Formats: sequence, structure tokens, C-alpha cells
Amino acid sequence: MEGAGELRAGVNMAKLGEIIRGSQIWKSIFRHPAPLDRRNRILVVLTNFFLHLHPVSIRKHGVALGFTWCMGGITFFLFLVETLTGVLLMFYYRPTLEWAYQDMLTLRDATSMGALRELHRWAGHAMVIAVWLHMYRVFLTGSYKPPREFNWVVGVILLVLTLLLSFTGYLLPWDQLAIWAVTVGSNMARATPLLGHEGPGALLLTVDGIDMITNASDARFALLGGRLVGEEALNRFYVLHCVAIPLGAALLMAVHFWRVRKDGGISGPL
Repeated sequence: MEGAGELRAGVNMAKLGEIIRGSQIWKSIFRHPAPLDRRNRILVVLTNFFLHLHPVSIRKHGVALGFTWCMGGITFFLFLVETLTGVLLMFYYRPTLEWAYQDMLTLRDATSMGALRELHRWAGHAMVIAVWLHMYRVFLTGSYKPPREFNWVVGVILLVLTLLLSFTGYLLPWDQLAIWAVTVGSNMARATPLLGHEGPGALLLTVDGIDMITNASDARFALLGGRLVGEEALNRFYVLHCVAIPLGAALLMAVHFWRVRKDGGISGPL
């Protein structure tokens, strides 16, 4: 009797599933039936927002740890960790001279979610290392060669954005180490060609004897919002670190993943 009851319950659940899958609500969300054959699997993958970046099939070397090192996937995972922990930290952190350092101390010592700051910090360091290793693997396997040269350029830009994320985030604790490190780092912007007042070509930009590029109008001034590292620099680095650079990196990551698939998947061994 118990077996018959379980059988009837299973049949009823199957009928309920068919009714749900045949409803208008279900069909409005899922455009194709369950992937029971290869054609349906292709349609499901191609029309699903979360799956469309993944190919239906993949070459064996594309999942070989000894070949891929999984550095691209690890980098993307660390970017997601940075995004999640960064958004949570924004609830506690205030980018002002009065509160930036105190909020950092609170996050470190007093807040119950203080582990988020360390997780965000170390994930950022690990992301820089993972990006470099990913680029190294791509170079060793010749994955920058045609037809993948465009995606190699996208990857180089993503590398630069990763370094900029690390650089802009370095100032946010607003301690002596951060202030002087950014001071030294931003001084390099003075030597930017044509845009830095000490860089090559700056003297050529002269109109009626007046220098168009000075220490109050060059690349360093635009980066810091002033001649010194102050509250303007803190606000600019905060916006760059939390909004501008992450959005740009996310967009280029989408292009990067899309091009990997369009170029035939992960490149094969040389």
C-alpha cells in the first residue's frame, strides 16, 4: 500500500510538472523545453542570459588544468568577490578627510563585518597576481595570435584597469602609507607625453608665449583634483575605484568572454 501511494504521488507530481511547464507564465520565461537532445541543448544555451556565454561543446584541452591554469576563471571569480565585498564596505565607509581613516579603523577593529575589509584587500592582491599569470599563460600558448589579436588587446586593457583598481583603492584607507604612496605614484603623471608639464612635448604646447600645460592643468592635476593629495583626490579615487573603473572592467570582461567563444573557444596547444 505504501508503494502504491508513493507511485500515485509520483504520478501526481509529474502531472503537476507538466501543467506548470505548459502554463503561459512558464512559457513566457523559458522559451524552449528541457534540453533532451543536442538541438534543444543548443537553443537553451543560446537563449539563456546566464548561459549564452558558454559554448554547447568544448575541446578537451579547454578544461585541462595543466593547459589553462584556470587563471581567467579565478580572476573573474575574484572580481565578483571584490564587487560584493566592496558594495558592502560602501555602507560603512565615508570618503571624507574627517571620517575616512576612522571608518577604516572601525572596519578593522570594531565592526562585526570587519572581515570584509581583509577579504576585499587580499582578494584585490590575488586578482592582480591572477591577471598576470593569466596573461603569462596566454603568451606562452600563443593565444595572442590571429584571429585572437583583438581579444589580446582587450586583455591588456583589462590588465591596466586591474592595476588602476589596485592603485585607486590604495588611497581609501587615508593613512600615511596610502597618502605618500599615491603622492609618489601620481608624480609619474607629470611625465606624461604632451599631458604632463614635465613630459615630452609639453613645451611645444605654447600659445602666445603662455604654456598651455602647467602643474595646474596637466594629467597629475586632473588625477588629483589639485596640486597635492587632498580631499579632492580622495573623492576622485573613490569614484574611480567604486564606479568608473569597475563598470569599464565589467563591460570589457563581457566583450572578452564573448570573443573567446567567437574565436573558437580557448586556443589549443602550440
